[in-house]
Amino acid sequence: MIGIIVKRLIQGVPTVFGVTLITFILFNVVGGDPVTHYLGKSANPKEVELMKKEYGLDQPLINQYTDFLEEIVTFDFGRSYRTRDPVSEMLLDRIGPSLSLTLPALVLTTLLGIAIALLSTYNRGRTIDRSLVVLAVAGMSVSFLVYIIVGQYFLAFEFQLFEIHGYRDGSLSRWQYLALPILILTTVGLGYDSQYYRAVMLEERQNDYILTAQAKGLNDHRIMFRHILSNALIPIISRIMISVPFLVTGSLLLESFFGIPGTGSLLLESLMSGDLPVIKAFTVMVSLLFIFSNILTDLLYIWADPRVRPS
Repeated sequence: MIGIIVKRLIQGVPTVFGVTLITFILFNVVGGDPVTHYLGKSANPKEVELMKKEYGLDQPLINQYTDFLEEIVTFDFGRSYRTRDPVSEMLLDRIGPSLSLTLPALVLTTLLGIAIALLSTYNRGRTIDRSLVVLAVAGMSVSFLVYIIVGQYFLAFEFQLFEIHGYRDGSLSRWQYLALPILILTTVGLGYDSQYYRAVMLEERQNDYILTAQAKGLNDHRIMFRHILSNALIPIISRIMISVPFLVTGSLLLESFFGIPGTGSLLLESLMSGDLPVIKAFTVMVSLLFIFSNILTDLLYIWADPRVRPS
């Protein structure tokens, strides 16, 4: 187990190095002068020079890149152009609201998706299966933005079932603002996940070991949970772990429309203002999260099926 973790960490080093190199070239070389982009072409040359000196952008490119690598190792990404606050502190302050939104939505989507997939697989070809498929396809066909607008207007404004906008940083008070965004995020993802899990389980149902289990006289419920679900865990884990890196980055649309001060809204603000230190920190953070999610995926594979030995 430890050997797998160490091996994956070593394999991840070139990935992180490649991401940092590409990020640095795009923002500091190809994209031109980041300070001029941020301050605008009409900025005072003295002001540009002072800001370059403040952020070390007056140094040779090789020195700027080594400083960037040092920031990654120490998790100190410097200060924001826009607020002058430490980027690391800004990210830590925003991660809580984003995880409060994305983590419950992921858990609900996964549990409901698996339950719907089991129900469809058990009733394959029947009216309930066809109805669930039609509802899933219809749900996937509707734009994310439509769910937000309709949810805010009817559920929050007309019927006043939820808070329409805002956020409170409290253990209980936050949920009255997060309930509707979580509901929307779950609804949007449910159609995709349930159909994916249904396809996986239907494929498992056609395998020979299911016929053997039926020949032994096992009832359908035992076959569904003991055999089909347990053997479908590998693709289910893969589906879940793909979403893990994006839990921290939040949801740009939902956080913007509902006024949630998470990492998604921070990224959107940084992109609009050209806040390079924050954008670079996000890029590196996502690449690191992908590496750690891959390690966790391998460990979960072994837990789900001891026969699996990642290469």
